[in-house]
Amino acid sequence: MSHLERLKKMMTGELPGAPIAQVLGFEVVEVEEGRVVIELEASERLHNPMGTLHGGILGDMADAAMGYTFVSTLADDELFTTVELKLNFLKPVFKSKLRADGRIIKKGGTIGLLECHIYDEKGSLVAHSTSTCMVLKGNANQKRERNS
Repeated sequence: MSHLERLKKMMTGELPGAPIAQVLGFEVVEVEEGRVVIELEASERLHNPMGTLHGGILGDMADAAMGYTFVSTLADDELFTTVELKLNFLKPVFKSKLRADGRIIKKGGTIGLLECHIYDEKGSLVAHSTSTCMVLKGNANQKRERNS
């Protein structure tokens, strides 16, 4: 099964989401090659001591949306790793359904540059993130299957 097919099965519930998605409660809601959207119901359970959504949750959402986006473009024998992540917080979130839209800016043979916009339920931009990902080639899938 290709990476893109696996993501589509996660979206429809035929396959479970990544463990971190299950812990935080975000779901893949749109999948196409080079673009993935995830959603999360942000509530008090994810707040920091200040009473707003913990910034790390936005970081996890952005990283997941961009990671899923990047993996949607990979060959079956390729995996990837994130080598850099930058996140701008643009407004506080208290309680809202969040939507993280991950997209490819540029992808080469080894390195990809991605971005993610995270919106609240009113369509207001709450965070912007960029990421650099590196393709891992060769027997990467064999290593993943061995560790499963």
